Amino acid sequence: DRAGLVGADGPTHHGVFDLSFLRHIPNMVVSVPRDEQMLRRLMVTASQFDGPFMYRYPRGAAVGVPLEDPVLPLEIGKAEKLREGRDGTLIAVGTAVQEALVAAEELAAKGLQLAVVDATFVKPLDAEMLREEALKTGALIMVEENAAQGGFGSAVLEFLSQEGLQPRTLLVALPDNFVEQGTQNELRQISGIDATAIVEKVGDFLHDRLPKASGAAS
Repeated sequence: DRAGLVGADGPTHHGVFDLSFLRHIPNMVVSVPRDEQMLRRLMVTASQFDGPFMYRYPRGAAVGVPLEDPVLPLEIGKAEKLREGRDGTLIAVGTAVQEALVAAEELAAKGLQLAVVDATFVKPLDAEMLREEALKTGALIMVEENAAQGGFGSAVLEFLSQEGLQPRTLLVALPDNFVEQGTQNELRQISGIDATAIVEKVGDFLHDRLPKASGAAS
């Protein structure tokens, strides 16, 4: 409850270590919905699962997506591609998915076409999707509202190492310090995980894939 950056609840109430300390537990399912509809689906999925199941939801207002009825369960460990791309893949969980989608639009205007994948599950990971994107775009950018150490991005890096896959990788997560008080938007900006920061970091990371300017000054 109230996971991620909580804003006005204060510096002692941020829930930014849970993905790290829960995903190492055997048989645990760790999931992070991107919006209220996905949260409802994960709640149904959890109710039908015979074992420990964690679903995360943030403090604050819902995104405002349409709510579907009936509420159908999700396939555990299955990611969802929300946008196609050729220059790299933004793989995000939870609130970071919305930031990744905004960033992808801004990067497209600069000439970088980024795929966007909502991983949904931190454990188990969607191995098929990760392999496909690693080979297709050759650059994976993991985005999360969690501590960088041991979180979702770390899980992806472990998987890539085990599989012998070597795409270019970038981890966009919370830095190794305690976060102070502020609004959620302010804290995402300060921590470098909002859409603006993603655009800047990915632009630097994939600078060699930016379109070359046509013509040259004499």
